[in-house]
Amino acid sequence: MNETLLSIAYKAIDDKRGEDIVALNMQGISLLADYFIIAEGSSERQVQAIAREIKEKAEEAGFTVRKLEGFDTARWILVDMGDVVAHIFHKDERAYYNLERLWGDAPHLDTPQTNNE
Repeated sequence: MNETLLSIAYKAIDDKRGEDIVALNMQGISLLADYFIIAEGSSERQVQAIAREIKEKAEEAGFTVRKLEGFDTARWILVDMGDVVAHIFHKDERAYYNLERLWGDAPHLDTPQTNNE
């Protein structure tokens, strides 16, 4: 089930041309979520479009989006879907926060595949 949600989020990011998509397996590392997916957009508008697409596609598939934080400023939008949390950064902010380094112990996942391809 979590892998399905991860795939939905990945495809939503890819559909809106999100860049440098990284999926991390957080199981046993963080109590916050089983998976993090991190990506970036080149403008505030694109970052918002990516977050909106994740929310819409997750809800269409029957998943609940618990929280959407940072949407108005669109520098770092967090989409909390429970076991999967998406972090969508403006490209200028991503290097500053460097979540991949912060969660360096988390294994990187291969590109999730979706059934819709």
